[in-house]
Amino acid sequence: MARRYDGRTTIFSPEGRLYQVEYAMEAISHAGMAIGILSKEGIVLAAEKKTASALLEPSKTPEKLYKLNNYMAVAVAGLTADANTLIDYCRNQAHSYTLSYNEPIPCEQLVQRMCDLKQGYTQYGGLRPFGVSFLYAGHDEHYGFQLYHSDPSGNYSGWKATCIGANTTNATALLKQDYVENCTLAEAISLAVKVLAKTMDSASIGADKLEFATISADASGKIVYKPYSRADIEKLLVSEDVKKILEDKEKDA
Repeated sequence: MARRYDGRTTIFSPEGRLYQVEYAMEAISHAGMAIGILSKEGIVLAAEKKTASALLEPSKTPEKLYKLNNYMAVAVAGLTADANTLIDYCRNQAHSYTLSYNEPIPCEQLVQRMCDLKQGYTQYGGLRPFGVSFLYAGHDEHYGFQLYHSDPSGNYSGWKATCIGANTTNATALLKQDYVENCTLAEAISLAVKVLAKTMDSASIGADKLEFATISADASGKIVYKPYSRADIEKLLVSEDVKKILEDKEKDA
């Protein structure tokens, strides 16, 4: 039945479904996981990098986490090529707003502009939905630190903690169980490490398989985006005793 209605994004099935949008979401469910956690001191973004081959040269640039402007960053899950196109669009919108109004664009307004574009690709013939989901982390003077999620349909929502990509069912259950509102940034980082360690398919976890970044205020109150280097991630994994988490995971299995 689905094949009669999935040829175009402009055709609804009798059940009221847009199959091409659902297929895009299915593609995202096979991508490496990305997690966002909101704390009172900032936001943590963490992501799993899936390596297609051991022969590949490690990337010198981020694959899952991207800076949009001085106040916002995103984590992606899905088709990287689609993500690059949307990130360029988002950066242009942010800079255009700043040039027009001489102030940073509010977080939700930038998310909404991105989602308006994504929704358009589900409504017109000859186009396909973008096969990528985003977690947006940002700060503005109106609502402070904010975390949003958007999907290929153009829908978006605000979250305290959420995840996208593979194994989201188990990760969401862990976040519901262990997330504490108004936690510190250090506690949010610790929770992100725990969730990744317990839900990733890999038997071992190293800096080559992860990306981490935070958005927080420094001592002067300035908002700072801090991507973690491989050395920083290795130190973090040691300090959080990831080996013990993996051992407990094997015992539970």
